[in-house]
Amino acid sequence: MRGWCGALLVAGLVCVAAAPAARAQAPRPDYTPYRQGTFLTFLNASDGPIGEVPRIGLSFGGRAVRAELDTGSTGIVVAADYVPGYEQMPSLGPGRVTYTSSGRVMLGSWLTTPVILIGRMGATVQTEPMPVLVVTEVRCLEEARDCTPSSQPRGIAMVGIGFAREHDAQSQGTPDRNPLLRIMGAGGGTRRTGYIVTRDGIQVGITAASTQGDFRYIKLARQESTPDWAPTPACLSVNGQTPPACGSLLVDTGVPAAFITLPDTQAGDARRTLSDGTSVAVRVGSGEGAFDLYDFTVGGNSPLAPTTVHLRVAPDRAFLNTGFHLLNGYDVLFDAEEGYVGFRRR
Repeated sequence: MRGWCGALLVAGLVCVAAAPAARAQAPRPDYTPYRQGTFLTFLNASDGPIGEVPRIGLSFGGRAVRAELDTGSTGIVVAADYVPGYEQMPSLGPGRVTYTSSGRVMLGSWLTTPVILIGRMGATVQTEPMPVLVVTEVRCLEEARDCTPSSQPRGIAMVGIGFAREHDAQSQGTPDRNPLLRIMGAGGGTRRTGYIVTRDGIQVGITAASTQGDFRYIKLARQESTPDWAPTPACLSVNGQTPPACGSLLVDTGVPAAFITLPDTQAGDARRTLSDGTSVAVRVGSGEGAFDLYDFTVGGNSPLAPTTVHLRVAPDRAFLNTGFHLLNGYDVLFDAEEGYVGFRRR
């Protein structure tokens, strides 16, 4: 990306790519028939840029807790003390969810229960009875960044709504464990299963009204080994290196940092972190439908820039976990029925 965008990078600012007048993109899905949806405002939403992990309310029949909303994992994960009478609930057997960004491993049992998700000012959605991981132990990966093991964990409440997470140490993170895909009445008529996450809250159920504006769409492939959609394809270029390294992108509301995996050709001499002043250009999609999403400069002061960038060097993979700061520039859509990802510039 050149011209005015390059000048912004030199100045240490984030560049959101300008769209050309004529552009190829994936076919635009038709949401005209869909009218049923609920917007859940984050409990910690503010008037300014998003600066922390978003939170929503989570209830299992009477008791509500504040939970982190995480697009980087799949499944509701809660400490056992948040689920009264969990010992008597129907069990699907042992469970395990690993958060590779922190290195925490949650162990417990998958129990079946309906769940209520709550936004600010009382807006709610309710799921069908579905699996919830009730955590009774926390272990740590060998190189964990932020983890304390515990045999009596407390204060854990995560609502994981991501897709294509099964191959990142989350083999049990299948779509049936995503609460936003288990909403009562979803999957037919005037309700479209999916969501739009913004810096202020989340639209549960995609509607014609909620998709107004300049969304750009990417059609996802199906995974071959699991009943889920494939990750968002993306190409990454560090400090203008060509050709870019191509792989996938994850918009992760659960972390403030970015996590990037690059081959040596892009990483250069860097190891473990990218230093301040390093520029990263991000292009999403594939083929003629690909488009420049955004650039950021490590250590830049734009609200889109991650707090830090953790680097892993690997010969066979390119990957970017954006962290939640991307929401300061884009609303992000996931259509679970037809497999679309969409980005709408704010």
